[in-house]
Amino acid sequence: MGWVGLAWLSALLFLSASSQLPDTDKGRKKIVHVLVFSSHRLAPELCTESCISQTTELPCSEDESGAVIVQTAPGKVLTHRGGSITLPCRYHHEPEHTNPARTRVKWTKVTDALVFEDVFVSLGRQQRAFGTYRGRVSLQGAGPGDASVQIHNVTLQDYGRYECEVTDDMEDDTGFVNLDLEGFSTPIAVHSGVVFPYHSRLGHYKLNFHEAAEVCAEQDAILASYPQLHAAWLDGLDWCNAGWLEDGSVQYPISRPRDECGRKGTPAGVRNYGYRHKDSERYDAFCFTSNLNGEVYFLKTYKKLAFGDAVKACELDGSTVAKVGQLYAAWKLQLLDRCQAGWLEDGSIRYPIVNPRARCGGPEPGVRMLGFPDRKFRLYGVYCYRKNQDAGGNEIIGNASAKTRSQVTSTGPTNI
Repeated sequence: MGWVGLAWLSALLFLSASSQLPDTDKGRKKIVHVLVFSSHRLAPELCTESCISQTTELPCSEDESGAVIVQTAPGKVLTHRGGSITLPCRYHHEPEHTNPARTRVKWTKVTDALVFEDVFVSLGRQQRAFGTYRGRVSLQGAGPGDASVQIHNVTLQDYGRYECEVTDDMEDDTGFVNLDLEGFSTPIAVHSGVVFPYHSRLGHYKLNFHEAAEVCAEQDAILASYPQLHAAWLDGLDWCNAGWLEDGSVQYPISRPRDECGRKGTPAGVRNYGYRHKDSERYDAFCFTSNLNGEVYFLKTYKKLAFGDAVKACELDGSTVAKVGQLYAAWKLQLLDRCQAGWLEDGSIRYPIVNPRARCGGPEPGVRMLGFPDRKFRLYGVYCYRKNQDAGGNEIIGNASAKTRSQVTSTGPTNI
């Protein structure tokens, strides 16, 4: 054939082979290699009918571990200080399966944006409570899928938002529960707590946000929330000095508009300065307290006392000098009415009036304040506070003593 014939034959063979390539591709299934990082379900979008894995024989569907689904209570759960409350949280798997030893339940409190405080954790039979929750928190454990916890001897600091997280191997889900506090219940009505304004002994507008939170805590209270301040305004609270709230805003309630409080022609309401710098700006504080686990009373003495002698007199009577928050709670929730000024723990002089009358500080009910007098040379009576106790001398908390409550939860191992 010669070299020319061989060249034509080679060209024809190349063209014939090239023309068959598309037909070969069309008849071949597409191969997808799937890298599996764990034994849990594959992403649904990776699982198609044309998927043939050359790396694993796992089916393209959920495996037996399944997803964890957490369900919590909508709205708020309510209790009172010193009481007990269940924070409801349940979980299940899709598809269903149970292995309690592999399931971890963790509760945290959301104290600020992206800031969490550990409350309680359990893994199988191991349980541990943290910080101020030790001895007060336990897992309800009412059957499979129950992640609810019970909090005993509820404090003002327990108020807020909680996260329930359930983890099973690498699957997890979360839910949230809001805990709110009320005062106490009667057959006639439900009494909420009480909001009260507070300022430093140095005068008004002397507290930054952190100092405001601290002074409220010192007076058996917490910084009030906006809903609490608004409810107090609806109940008649009128105060012409702006104060910090727990969210970092500065506000004040006006029931009777007047020129010295934002002009007389403006409508009544809660005036808002917005969110202020927590470190550098200074205002008063609005504090919130709830019902008392004890009694505030005016101590009968044969003479008026300086502050130091007042402290000793309460101690001799088996009590302590009452705090401002305790006096407000006794006035609002226990209807304490006494037209006699007395020392309080912060060195201020105050007295509670439920039924206004002549020479008792004006026509409106409230807690009257006479300022911060000299502790050594000014003489007054004193308001004392005595905790409720059982026959054995233990503090009564809710329906049980503090000694009993301390046995509720074992802190358990520390390595959960």
